[in-house]
Amino acid sequence: MGTMAALVFALLAVNILLGSYTVTIPDFFAMLGGKTIPGASFIVMENKLPQALLGMLAGASFGVAGAVFQTMLRNPLASPDIIGISYGASATAVAAVVLFGVRGAGVSVAAIIGALLVALVITALARRRGGTGLILIGIGAAAFMQAVVTFLMSRADVSNAQELMVWLTGSLNSANWERVGLLTIALVVLAPFVAVGSRELRGLSLGGDTAAGLGFNVPRARLLLTILGVLLAALPTAAAGPIAFVAFLSGPIAKRLNGGAASLPLSGLVGAAIVLAAHFVAVNAIPGTSLPVGVVTGALGAPFLLWLLIYTNRANQGG
Repeated sequence: MGTMAALVFALLAVNILLGSYTVTIPDFFAMLGGKTIPGASFIVMENKLPQALLGMLAGASFGVAGAVFQTMLRNPLASPDIIGISYGASATAVAAVVLFGVRGAGVSVAAIIGALLVALVITALARRRGGTGLILIGIGAAAFMQAVVTFLMSRADVSNAQELMVWLTGSLNSANWERVGLLTIALVVLAPFVAVGSRELRGLSLGGDTAAGLGFNVPRARLLLTILGVLLAALPTAAAGPIAFVAFLSGPIAKRLNGGAASLPLSGLVGAAIVLAAHFVAVNAIPGTSLPVGVVTGALGAPFLLWLLIYTNRANQGG
């Protein structure tokens, strides 16, 4: 845990101090203290610092959300970006922008509503089909939501469409202090529920019958964890877009680092590290061009998804 926290701090510093525009540590602390350095103050304080902080917060939130669903459903495929929850948040956020001209906090509210609705629908449809059924229904819901987004984008004006296309890929390029502040407040409010949910999750990871035998209120625990996971997926989606595969990757990596046991805090740190590392690559890989961070995380996550599908299929066939 300590090593991963140190890695996140190092990646945060790298994103702020290095890259196409470098700044010394003394100058950075001078700017934090209020000193204005021509050119550097705007680049660092209004671009690099809010982007790095938003990436860290969004990655941590996605990482915990993924671990919640994967552990609760006992399936590594059950992350919000695979089962349609992130796409639900994206679809309602795009609808709010395109159809009603909503901006700011209203987009976050729309994203949360969409994510909750999708989670409610797929949970109701998969009630008697178990975790695998929920995943399959969720994949179908994700495909439907993608179609909705495509339709809405075809009705958007050019300026909105360009902005939304970058956002839908997952990007920190438009990060600002308002988004950082809103996401920080939201995560601080949710932190006590994450602590409670972590205990409930340890019980559910043993299976519903075993958890009930140990005294856990399984329906209440699942309801709490579902709402918590939805909120943790929807809030960063509203702030930075549906950054691909961060929720999907963080839980399994954290589990391996933790000796096979699920850990929400470690999953959050892994998610933050993935986004910060991917953002640095996205901004600096091609000189003069700043790619959306979702391009890099998508390139990382797609091979892992294919490997996991192949490995799961072989395991089910006994080989």
